[in-house]
Amino acid sequence: MSRTTLTITPVIAAYLTHAGMRDHPVLSELRARMADFSEGHMQVSAEQGAFMQMLVKMSGARKGIEIGTFTGYSALATVLAMPDDGHLTCLDVSEEWTNIAREHWQKAGVSEKITLKIQPALDSLAQMQGQEGLFDWVFIDADKENYLNYYRRGVELLKSGGLVLVDNSLWGGSVVNPQDAETRAIDECNRFIQQDDRVDMVLLPVSDGLMIARKR
Repeated sequence: MSRTTLTITPVIAAYLTHAGMRDHPVLSELRARMADFSEGHMQVSAEQGAFMQMLVKMSGARKGIEIGTFTGYSALATVLAMPDDGHLTCLDVSEEWTNIAREHWQKAGVSEKITLKIQPALDSLAQMQGQEGLFDWVFIDADKENYLNYYRRGVELLKSGGLVLVDNSLWGGSVVNPQDAETRAIDECNRFIQQDDRVDMVLLPVSDGLMIARKR
């Protein structure tokens, strides 16, 4: 037992990848492909992807929204965990990065389960009028200044028992003393969720911090 969370060293991180999860070859390929990109740090970690897969399976999620897709790693991980009738709507603004996502979704045989919308996410979310209460899952990993806007709309679209996951909620630890607009926005979103009586919540030190909120 321990009162605190173990510090994750590179050796432990490697152990998590090799012994702590069942990897999919296309997920492994996508991690390797992004390893040499300076933007590769924007991809969720292997253990976070596996954790999200477990949450999808435990919750029975069939219909989800991903706000911020990048090269499609988290989308692929969660869709692989969904049943055959599952579907994920991905919102992003980059054709360049999401072309890599499309390529790997196709390789994994799940592209028909994913709809990708290329435009500002708030516009896409606003266009989902009449779909409130229909989604099981919302994952937020986009521009930080709009985190609270994404969360508010995400909760509206969730059914009772649905999950909102907010990535980068610790932001390298800088949320304890916010000094810039991005960090202040993340901190504001964290504190809003903590006080939101529509949900149960916990912030976990998974990767760069993962906020999990379950709609009551």
